[in-house]
Amino acid sequence: MSLNRLTSRYWVRIGAMAATVLTLHFSAIAQDGTATPAPADGAAAAAPAPAAGGGDAVAGEAVFNANCKQCHAINEQVVGPALRDAHKRWPSDKALTEFIKYPQKTIDGGNAYAKGLYDKYKQYMPNHNFLKDEEIGSVIAWIKAESAKPATAAAAPVAADGKGGAAADAGAGAGIDSSFLTYILGALVLVLILLIAVLGLITTVLTKYLNNNENLTEADKEYALDAPNYKSFFGSKAFLFVVTFIFTMVVLKAGFDKVYGINVNTGYAPTQPIPFSHKLHAGTYEIDCGYCHTGVYKGKSATIPSVNICLNCHNAIKTGSPNMQKLYKAVENNKPIEWVRVHNLPDLAYFNHSQHTVVGKIECEKCHGAIKEMEVVEQHSTLTMGWCINCHRETVVKTEGNAYYDKLVKLHADKTNKPMTVENIGGLECSKCHY
Repeated sequence: MSLNRLTSRYWVRIGAMAATVLTLHFSAIAQDGTATPAPADGAAAAAPAPAAGGGDAVAGEAVFNANCKQCHAINEQVVGPALRDAHKRWPSDKALTEFIKYPQKTIDGGNAYAKGLYDKYKQYMPNHNFLKDEEIGSVIAWIKAESAKPATAAAAPVAADGKGGAAADAGAGAGIDSSFLTYILGALVLVLILLIAVLGLITTVLTKYLNNNENLTEADKEYALDAPNYKSFFGSKAFLFVVTFIFTMVVLKAGFDKVYGINVNTGYAPTQPIPFSHKLHAGTYEIDCGYCHTGVYKGKSATIPSVNICLNCHNAIKTGSPNMQKLYKAVENNKPIEWVRVHNLPDLAYFNHSQHTVVGKIECEKCHGAIKEMEVVEQHSTLTMGWCINCHRETVVKTEGNAYYDKLVKLHADKTNKPMTVENIGGLECSKCHY
């Protein structure tokens, strides 16, 4: 075998190694970028145990989280006082219920303890008369159950990146960072360059040796130093066809992606008139989505929070902030804050939030991404027709506790052993989303 042909084989092998390294690198980056986010709030965590004597405390925790958690905690003062043993500071549960529903009325009515709370915190708690007495009773039951437990230590400090220290440490080794793989790739490329340099040097030395070797005949030298005809290879019809085909496919793919991406606003993160951190409010302070977006569990639209919802907390918190002055000015001028909409479906598509969040029991993160980690909200999903259809094909219907599905489950079970998905109950019918 000639020296040049042998060297060419090494070049081909080095090229193959480089291609393999690049493929592995970009595959790892793709996996790193599309890794399935961990379930919010630890989906694997055990549900709270029901209080002795009934399940009111479990329901009460849900009501508390949706309506009270942003201002109160059991063991620490947030905006209002800590609630440990709060039921013992009132003559009866009925009196406490009346205060929760109409706090200002109770204070103005001369209740000494309620007036003392107002004198200390200098603000009225919002009325909660929209809650039923049974719901407030379940919250009181939950407070009693939590108060009966030993006081817990303060929560672990939040790391600088906004994630809990322990959780961050636990997740640190869950995968390899793509930046680390970039360093590995750089080192491998450097090794390949060194190999190419060494091979080039060896080729040069051997070529000179063979040229100066007087024992070789001219025929031997011609065979040993025979070089491949690259000109005829690169000028061949087969090579030109392959190059033209690849170029055409790349252009068509780029054009298709461009057309397909029209009105697909993934990553859209507009600047808002007032900077609002979901990472702080929904993440660190764990304010329930339904507190600000009041329609998310009740109606078609999640709704954008009005100024009075913001002022439930910010009439006492960070009142000197320049951004808070925008809220106060909006109230004075009787004008809403002009928030910039992030997620927007075309008018031809029907989407009902409550149908998905309540009946479907879909978490907000399913469509909106890791919202509790976003300083600035951006569009996470494509929200295209294909994206919705794929979700309907893959999502298993949560039928537990919903008698509406009993007959459908039975009919589905008679036909197949596979789980019943949204597709199986008409989730791909055109009229479901287009009306």
